[in-house]
Amino acid sequence: MDKPAPTDKTVLRLEGVTKSFGVGTEIETEVLHGIDLVLQEGEFCALIGPSGSGKSTLLNIIGLLDRPTSGRMQIEGEDTAGLSDAAQTSLRGHSIGFVFQYHHLISAFTAVENVMMPMLLDKGWPSQAMREQAGILLDKVGLAPFKNSPANRMSGGQQQRVAIARALAMKPALVLADEPTGNLDSQSADEVFAMMRDVNRREKTTFLIVTHNLELARRTDRIIEIVDGIIVTTKPEAKTSAVSVVAERATDSNA
Repeated sequence: MDKPAPTDKTVLRLEGVTKSFGVGTEIETEVLHGIDLVLQEGEFCALIGPSGSGKSTLLNIIGLLDRPTSGRMQIEGEDTAGLSDAAQTSLRGHSIGFVFQYHHLISAFTAVENVMMPMLLDKGWPSQAMREQAGILLDKVGLAPFKNSPANRMSGGQQQRVAIARALAMKPALVLADEPTGNLDSQSADEVFAMMRDVNRREKTTFLIVTHNLELARRTDRIIEIVDGIIVTTKPEAKTSAVSVVAERATDSNA
């Protein structure tokens, strides 16, 4: 399947972003150091790095779940620095979708009802329109026959597909996926990964996927490697070497 060519539209831009904890105290610690990063519409990227490298902190900042200590961030051209908490919440709800290692579905709800949740929170959606949109999204992730099935009667792979459909409910420009295949067997992981790539190809949705699965990372357009709070690799042509370096570090740490 052909991959989409990234467009000239910038979905995410970070310039000199830092993050410190314990600011103003004797134990102030900077965990992100001058992060520069640009993601274009249609990119399908992996974010890799060892535990404690700053991946989660960076993802929280990009997802507007935390604010940087310094630096600048733009999402779809909107500078986030001066936004109120309410404005950030609104921007997050409309521009960013989230997929986590655990699906966080409401177990007694059907697939359709789970996918409808972001639309219910957004308000203003007619009930029928929400159901129709949820049905369309479930069809896109290959779950049309299971739309009325309770989440607790689905397999792990199916549950994660529902979670991805939910992440797409508000037609976000950017999906942040934090170890989306981490709880799945290898076959289900491959299927979920292929489905995300298919959504990326058809919808030109930008994906940033945090993963420790180096085989899956190799199948993205670009690997972004972060080590000790610094991005050390961002170029597509450096993909193989980035994976090799991480694999070597893992081998050394287990020696």
